[in-house]
Order: sequence, then C-alpha cells, then structure tokens
Amino acid sequence: MAARTFEKRRIGRTDLEVTTLGLGGASLAGIFTGVPPEQARATVAHALDAGINYVDTAPQYGLGRSEHMVGDALRERRAGVVLSSKVGRLLKPVDAEKQDKGAWVDPLPFNQVYDYSYDGVMRSFEDSQQRLGLKDIDILYVHDIGAATHGVEGNKPLWAQLASGGYKALRELRDAGVVKAIGLGVNEWQILMDAFELGDWDVFLLAGRYTLLEQTSLTPFMTTCIERGTSVVVGGPFNSGILVGGDKFNYEKAPDEIVAKVRAIETVCREFGVPLPAAALQFPLTHPAVCNVLPGPRSPQELDGILDWWDVKIPGELWTALADRELLAPGTPIPGGTA
Repeated sequence: MAARTFEKRRIGRTDLEVTTLGLGGASLAGIFTGVPPEQARATVAHALDAGINYVDTAPQYGLGRSEHMVGDALRERRAGVVLSSKVGRLLKPVDAEKQDKGAWVDPLPFNQVYDYSYDGVMRSFEDSQQRLGLKDIDILYVHDIGAATHGVEGNKPLWAQLASGGYKALRELRDAGVVKAIGLGVNEWQILMDAFELGDWDVFLLAGRYTLLEQTSLTPFMTTCIERGTSVVVGGPFNSGILVGGDKFNYEKAPDEIVAKVRAIETVCREFGVPLPAAALQFPLTHPAVCNVLPGPRSPQELDGILDWWDVKIPGELWTALADRELLAPGTPIPGGTA
C-alpha cells in the first residue's frame, strides 16, 4: 500500500509534528469485542504503511495489552513515529477471580490502581517503557482525571495528588527532554480548564467533546487553548459510534434528541453527497487548535474504511449549511468564517 501524504500540524510550541490523522490504541486491546493480537499488530503496521505517524496507547487499554502490542509493532519502526501513552493508573498483578476486567475482553492479569502523585507518575512512565519495550515516549498524558471517572468528591484527593506532585513529575520529565510534550487525556473539557491553573501544557487529548455532533468545549476551552498555545487531539470523533451508524452516544444508548440531531446532520451531508462518517472525521480539523483526529479501528480493514472517509473531498458549503440550520454551535470555526 502506497503511503499517503498527510498534512502535519505542530504540537503546541514543541518540535513535534503529527499527521492530522492518528491511530488510537484502545479498540485494539479488545474493548467490548476481542481483537486477536496479530490483528492488532497488523493494524498498527497498516497505519504506518499508510503514512500515519501518530499512535496513542495507555496502560488502561487491555490492562497493559495495548502497550505490549503497540510496542511490538513499533519496535523495528520507531523512527519518525510520535508515540503517546498515559499516567494515572498503576497495574497490579491479580488472581483471575479477583480481577476487575471492566469492558476489556481478555485483558492481561492486572487490576488498575489510580495514582496521580509524583512517585505514581514516575512509576507509571517507567512501567510503560517496560511494557512497550521502548525507551522513548514522546507525549505523556494524565489519564481520566476528573469527575466523569471518579465523581466530584472522589476526584478531589486525586486532583490534590496531581497538583502537589504529579504535575511536577511531568514537568521534570519534559524539562529534562525525557518526554517532548505533556498533557491530559480525558472526556470532559471542564477539568482541562482547571489544569490550566496548574501550569502550562502542550497538548490535550479530549474525547467526544468537539465533534460534528457536539461542540460544548468550544468556549472557553478551545479559545483558551489558542491563547495558551496548547494543541488539541480529538479522540472519539464518532461519539461512540452514533456518527457511523451505531446506536451509542457517550458509551450508552443514544437518547432520542441525539438521534434526531444525527438524522438532521445526515440529511445535510446527503444533500452534498458526503457520507456522514467522512464529515464527522474531518470536521474537528476546521478548528485551529486541533492538530489531530484519533479514531480507533480494530483491524486493517476498518482502517481502510476510515482512510476512504478521509479521502472524501468536503465542500465548504456543507459546513455553511450545517451552521445555517443551527446544527453547529454559534462561533464554531468553519472554512471562510464561523457558524
């Protein structure tokens, strides 16, 4: 397969440049549905062959499985690839009958322990290096801190860990050149506004909150990113599948009002002869803060489908029509102006 020539965008004020399409490593680890290891490794290799240069993984994904498989695929092809992983969870060995598998099919034999402290961040980073079998991790995200994962009260002591030590660890790793960029990887933009109060960040991985269906993070979050020189990687561009024909939104069955909005968006796309998933995949990149869109295919074949959507040429008039019908939030950047 011939490699495409993807546009590249810079991560914050760093020297890192990522292709505007990336590869997310959660689905590869078998969330809800099992993925054979050879298929997962082949998907990573297929992405690199296509010209994608950004791969994201995390200790949580398959409780270590994703990092092992991503490392296998990258170990002989590390040059030129931007790799991110995450901190905030330590993996502890556990007997099978005591394991909390969550939504993972056939995870590795560990349970996760949340730890956002200085020592926890350093330990997590070193553990990820071991699982990946790689010395260099380019981007390190703080994973799933916030009320969405821990509840309002449960998050308070964990945030205190990050504020009192975890952020210091990340800064030390970045300042020493051990990692090139630091950020947070979460599903809620509000916690990222709190993160700005701790200090400077290079990039945030925000899932589901700046998509064709939902632009709740537009202001003040995305505008603050522009002011602070922080990039945004958009995860979950299909909002858990509702934008590719599924029935889930935010990992649960979509409510009627969401289904109705999706149908209205799809009607506009049909008028312009554009598949809804193609519009969903490309939409986030119309915002100047966004450097990358990060879908999570499970196989080379699924990745080929995503690449087909990526290649669809979308007329600027489609975005204008969505704005005119109030299907985009006011102020959403679109080619030629704002909604």
